[in-house]
This record gives sequence, structure tokens and C-alpha cells, in this order.
Amino acid sequence: MSGNWIEVCGKDEIDEEDVIRFDHDGRTFAVYRSPDDEFFATDGLCTHEHIHLADGLVMDEIIECPKHNGRFNYKTGEAKGAPVCVNLKTYPVKVEGDTVFISV
Repeated sequence: MSGNWIEVCGKDEIDEEDVIRFDHDGRTFAVYRSPDDEFFATDGLCTHEHIHLADGLVMDEIIECPKHNGRFNYKTGEAKGAPVCVNLKTYPVKVEGDTVFISV
């Protein structure tokens, strides 16, 4: 998938096994940093209640929505059980130097 690469942040702005919110062109994204120093991006709102996922808990490749504890695999976007049943859209990520970009 190719698209427009958008600068998100510096690598050091996302802690290991954490998430940040990134807003661009009226859309909200969530950008994650794995314990293996890889970066991933998904839609930033829970598919169940449209709550910001960046306010949730990240652990073991899972982002947990802060409202009803819906869980998604942040690498694949897969919904991991009730109350969420719709997957998150994922986006390609690249790192150049110390800067993180996503393709939208």
C-alpha cells in the first residue's frame, strides 16, 4: 500500500510498549512502539464507542480501550473480543533517522 507519508513524531516521543495520539486532516490515529523497537499505526478511535485509544493501556501487542476494555492487536488491528467486534484499520509505518512516518 502506498500513499502520502506524513511525519508523526520523533522516535523518542513514544515510550517502549506505549501509544500516542496523532491527528491529521480531521482524522485520529494511534501510533505504537513495541518492545522490539518497531512502530505500528492504527485508527485512533475504538470501533465500539469512538474513544481515543491513546488513552488506553498497551501490553503484549494489545491496546485496551479505556472505556469498556475492548482489546485490539495493534500490529494487525484485529478485535480481540467483546465488546469490540470490528477490526481497526492499520497503516504502514516507516522510520527515517529518528523520525516516525505513517502512510495514509
